[in-house]
Amino acid sequence: MLASGLLLVALLACLTVMILLSVWRQKKIWGKLPPGPTPLPFLGNYLQLNTEQIYDSLMKVSQGVAFSNGERTKQLRRFSITTLRDFGVGKRGIEERIQEEAGFLLQAFRGTRGATIDPTFFLSRTVSNVISSIVFGDRFDYENKEFLSLLRMMLGSFQFTATATGQLYEMFYSVMNHLPGPQQQAFKELQGLEDFIAKKVEHNQRTLDPNSPRDFIDSFLIRMQEEKKNTNTAFCMKNLVLTTLNLFFAGTETVSTTLRYGFLLLMKHPDVEAKVHEEIDRVIGKNRQPRFEDRAKMPYTEAVIHEIQRFADMIPMGLARRVTKDTKFRDFFLPKGTEVFPMLGSVLKDPKFFSKPQDFNPQHFLDEKGQFKKSDAFVPFSIGKRYCFGEGLARMELFLFLTAIMQNFRFKSPQSPEDIDVSPKHVGFATIPRNYTMSFLPR
Repeated sequence: MLASGLLLVALLACLTVMILLSVWRQKKIWGKLPPGPTPLPFLGNYLQLNTEQIYDSLMKVSQGVAFSNGERTKQLRRFSITTLRDFGVGKRGIEERIQEEAGFLLQAFRGTRGATIDPTFFLSRTVSNVISSIVFGDRFDYENKEFLSLLRMMLGSFQFTATATGQLYEMFYSVMNHLPGPQQQAFKELQGLEDFIAKKVEHNQRTLDPNSPRDFIDSFLIRMQEEKKNTNTAFCMKNLVLTTLNLFFAGTETVSTTLRYGFLLLMKHPDVEAKVHEEIDRVIGKNRQPRFEDRAKMPYTEAVIHEIQRFADMIPMGLARRVTKDTKFRDFFLPKGTEVFPMLGSVLKDPKFFSKPQDFNPQHFLDEKGQFKKSDAFVPFSIGKRYCFGEGLARMELFLFLTAIMQNFRFKSPQSPEDIDVSPKHVGFATIPRNYTMSFLPR
């Protein structure tokens, strides 16, 4: 009994000392940090966050992982940008791949014969096949069971990041890894994706021709061979699997979810849909496929796509950054190692740049003559050195897929426009639109 009592006293003493040290450290830099509520030791400001609406909570706190950093990350990023460019991103080759995939999608929509459907997997199959052709060297058949399973795992993982538990995991992953809860299902889904990619890597290893890379995986394997004597290389098997997973995941969910949100917004605003149809008919017509160069003559459609991205605010908190050295920002001090979230949504919804930021209004990107108007506040792909290097691919996909679909179909909702709810289902580290059904009616 005495021993256990002494142990308890010792533990309390240690805890007290740790809290005092933490408070002292905060006191030492207090007055230099940006203004905000006083953080608790260890927990910081977590208890002041509403995990159901974490974006809004962090915006209020501001008034007052998977995303790594460092030199190795820079190497992998540079390699990814160069390799994707070599396989056609930003060149005509990728446009042809998108046009081909759009043809398969249109065929699938025609096959519904105007029935009411959930468009989620129609879109994710199509968008995923574009990045799959680059990363894996080939597309998947739409009915491939393994492919559909992968898409379900990706959708589940993406939606998890927007939930309260997903946000807890991002902040306390070392603890959450060992607790029961929905995060365990997300772990299984991510592991399933990793296992699939590992199988693809094994196949490429067996059939690799170093003089003729077929896809991103081949290019990475060749670089691994070139740097096998470098003990500090970033090019290892683990990074191959994780980098491929990041490309496959990000190249599928962000664009397909943006399109899904876009369809919902266009059904809510049939006047906007009608104007896009008119511009498509006038510029492209009905007898040829849309081309990316057409967007220069289609200011209204371009404005609509930008407004869909602005309103959807797909990654409102951006990706976490870490201060690499003690930094003075304006009159404030950010200690080395501080994690910083670039709140992209705060810019995309800023009334100083957009007259009605909470409304869907393509006029935000049109001048008084009806010509497309750029905005410095349009930052859905982030900015700076860590901007999304898939921006060019995403822009091309959004334009070509949307115009090809709207060239051939008009949208119909089971609900009247005034009854359609365009508020998001979840807003966390990602924005998830509400589930809905619709019909694709031939024009």
